[in-house]
Amino acid sequence: MRRTLGLALALLAATQLAAQDSGPLAAGPMVGHATETQVRFWVQTRSAADVAIRFWPRGKKARARTTPTVRSIAPQAFCVHLKAEDLPFGTHFEYEVLVDGKAVDVAWPLRFQTQPHWRFRTDPPEFTAAIGSCAFINDPPNDRPGRPYGGDPKIFTAMAKVSPDLMVWLGDNVYYREMDWTSESGMRRRYSFNRRTPELQPFLGSTSHYAIWDDHDYGPNNSDWTFALKDASLRTFKLFWENPTYGAADMKGTMTRFTWGDAEFFLLDGRWNRSPERAPKSSKKTILGRRQLDWLIDGLTSSSATFKIVVSGSQVLNPLCFYEGWGDFPTDRQRLLDALRERRIPGVLFLSGDRHHTELIRLDDDGFYPLYDYTSSPLLSNTHAPGREAENRSRVPGTFVTDRRNFGLLEFSGPRNERVLTLRCLDSDGRMIWERAIPAKSLRP
Repeated sequence: MRRTLGLALALLAATQLAAQDSGPLAAGPMVGHATETQVRFWVQTRSAADVAIRFWPRGKKARARTTPTVRSIAPQAFCVHLKAEDLPFGTHFEYEVLVDGKAVDVAWPLRFQTQPHWRFRTDPPEFTAAIGSCAFINDPPNDRPGRPYGGDPKIFTAMAKVSPDLMVWLGDNVYYREMDWTSESGMRRRYSFNRRTPELQPFLGSTSHYAIWDDHDYGPNNSDWTFALKDASLRTFKLFWENPTYGAADMKGTMTRFTWGDAEFFLLDGRWNRSPERAPKSSKKTILGRRQLDWLIDGLTSSSATFKIVVSGSQVLNPLCFYEGWGDFPTDRQRLLDALRERRIPGVLFLSGDRHHTELIRLDDDGFYPLYDYTSSPLLSNTHAPGREAENRSRVPGTFVTDRRNFGLLEFSGPRNERVLTLRCLDSDGRMIWERAIPAKSLRP
């Protein structure tokens, strides 16, 4: 009976997905940046249309409100950005998409939440962030001949089932092919192709999504500041994501920062100013550029968050830098680490992607707390054999995952003075591979 019911539900979902495939939505909706009183959304339609979000507190549709309507147009790839504002804090909502005034039926729950207003009132909230990188979606007519490079997108179903409060995409979220990075229309076409992946839709519509980019969703492999179409790539990134901001002051790029609970996330742009990989390791070689590095160091210094999560496409702490990583940029890396020590900045932890394997790197330093770099990779791309990195004294034992696709979870829990960050690694079916708990007290100078 259970197997029959499961099959019936799967067939129903497939039928509804097929119905949407011929309906007005091309992809989405996706929930974006959320604060205590405002939440952003992204939607892509198949043709020009008037789009809005109708939302209501969970279980109370009679209290529904509607966002202002935005027109989707061809010059913007029929993408629209919407905001629900003046919301009550700490509230869970249900919603639907209106296209030309009509509600669009989808096969999965659509929900979002505002953050609680907890400071000076209660303990920090418990919450969970999902992480992952390297999401190669197979496209046989345009891919290289041979074995498909991407895996089963069922991993997105497992991620949606976990129901995290937010998702942080760690770069290579899209893989531009050779015909994509040579034009802005090619970049938009690749993003559109990925976004309409059926298994991805329930995840997009039920949790807040944030993103950085790395080389493959910026330009060609190992691309740097000299990439000719970097401005077009930035426009495309901004068109398909709902980060709170892009760049800072007179600095262009994708870097931004946001808070969730008692954690502050610093999303870095490791491509816009990046020196070529083969440039000499001189003091001029940079991964962030001086201004962005100043922004990061001063931002970490001013942050009062219990946990300061620095998100980088490339590994920061790994001493074995045989491929791309901060080890290729020793001046930037040393300046950052020196600043953490000199300014006695507590609570810092790094997240990274790129490597097609997962591991937790720990850097111990006498007189300072241990620093961690959680590399989570890949979501869908092929895994890589360990090779020269099989033995790494800085790797936390039991965290090296090279034989399967996976994603990460960060769980923030505990009362105000006993906060704990628990790192988990799960496989494509949502099964636990490993977990490590890091008390906030252990991240103090």
